[in-house]
Amino acid sequence: MAQVKSGDKINVHYTGKLTDGTLFDSSAGREPLEFEVGSGMVIKGFDEGVTGMSVGEKKTIHIPAAEAYGEVDQNYLAVFNKAEIPADIPYEVGMQLNMHQDGSGQVMPVTVVEVTDTTITLDANHPLAGKDLIFDLELVSIG
Repeated sequence: MAQVKSGDKINVHYTGKLTDGTLFDSSAGREPLEFEVGSGMVIKGFDEGVTGMSVGEKKTIHIPAAEAYGEVDQNYLAVFNKAEIPADIPYEVGMQLNMHQDGSGQVMPVTVVEVTDTTITLDANHPLAGKDLIFDLELVSIG
């Protein structure tokens, strides 16, 4: 029976949870995720987790933060004076905003993580940075 190896195009159903059981993503009710193993299309730990699986096989993988979205990078936290934020932009802790990068035209999603009387702190880390992930996998097809 064929086993997944680097370079294979596969289809996999998955359910992604945090270690506390919080669901953050799932292919349930959708088409399975299709990607080429080892191509960088998915996080490193997911690529490694499907390697060696056979069609129809189900398994649970645990991916440490370092092999998922990395650790929280303090360089991606920015504190702004509230006076610098246009008055028409609403914000509260947990809200996601889009921030334009200097002159490049690129838009970067950021999350409001703290609001004080005078400042607002934005976090540009991936929302799953610093978190260990658990995926329930089912290999649907290879090729």
